[in-house]
Amino acid sequence: MKKQDLARRLARESGLSKAAAADQLDRLVHSILRRLRQGKPVSLPGLGTFVPGPKPAFRFEEGEPRSLKKK
Repeated sequence: MKKQDLARRLARESGLSKAAAADQLDRLVHSILRRLRQGKPVSLPGLGTFVPGPKPAFRFEEGEPRSLKKK
């Protein structure tokens, strides 16, 4: 999914304009990057955590959503 797709969906679901939704998305991304540059992990509840370091990583939370489980 591209940034503009995320912004469009955020706008539709929140009632914001597309421009305001894109601005909010930019702020979120910049906030995540700023914390990672400071060496701090960034947690996204229900999804996982961005982990800073020489080899940055994303660790998913335990237990995957039902729609992603293999049958």
